[in-house]
Amino acid sequence: MFQLFLRARTHSFLRGRLGGEQVFRARSPERDAETDRTRIEAIMDAIESALQAAEREQEGLNRRVEDVLARAAVTIGNGDDEYLEREALDNYHQDLFDKEIQNGQRRLKELSSSIAHFKFLKAAMLSRFPEYRGG
Repeated sequence: MFQLFLRARTHSFLRGRLGGEQVFRARSPERDAETDRTRIEAIMDAIESALQAAEREQEGLNRRVEDVLARAAVTIGNGDDEYLEREALDNYHQDLFDKEIQNGQRRLKELSSSIAHFKFLKAAMLSRFPEYRGG
């Protein structure tokens, strides 16, 4: 209670010292629009950056998974009974390729989902702020 009283007295004292009432002044509409545009641009830049990074990762990973699939196909061989006569080292490499392929395909699925989400966010932002054109 005492703090509220003290605050009111301080404001009264300062008004008296500064020469009367302070007039409320708002910024210009142009400055407000610029501030809003800057905020929207920061969000759009972040979404676009995340989208591009995810797409680049997806492209690179796709190439690497295809490479591993090709190498795995070479170690499998092409005979009907190849798996019966395959050496232990070839089986070991085949298991490694299998794990790499599974991890790569799992990550590709995650990236695909993330990319879809980023595109949705971008579309949602553009629908809410149609005046934004990008820069």
